[in-house]
Amino acid sequence: MSDAPDTFDAPAGWELIRDSGFIAHVGPVYRRADGAYAFRAAEKHANLIRVVHGGMLMSFADRALGETAMAAADGANCVTVQMEMQFIDAARLGDWIETRPEVLRRTGSLVFLRTDLMAAERRVAYASGVWKILRRRPDAAGA
Repeated sequence: MSDAPDTFDAPAGWELIRDSGFIAHVGPVYRRADGAYAFRAAEKHANLIRVVHGGMLMSFADRALGETAMAAADGANCVTVQMEMQFIDAARLGDWIETRPEVLRRTGSLVFLRTDLMAAERRVAYASGVWKILRRRPDAAGA
């Protein structure tokens, strides 16, 4: 199995997230039309004991929750204010890790979210957090 996005064997219905930033280095990461996100745990995601590094799980959760926050904020940019993560079980190399973020509440300036990271029927981690909805200054609209 290759890590190259153009040769990866994602299940039907999953769309590659095209990103030239950080996710391009740790991905590929996929999304589905129903709001789910996923990645295949590859060799490059391994920690010293040969399971998926917690930093990868956190990066993945942050991306999924962040995109979900922006959708809940009607497309406005959002930034992570706080994120908590509990590691429940080891994610193994080769696992297809999925998450389906849930918006708990949206206020005028914040979005509260949670999600479980699943490897098939195994819950490997839980994440929750708060995202700040960014507002443009009126004088920055044309900038």
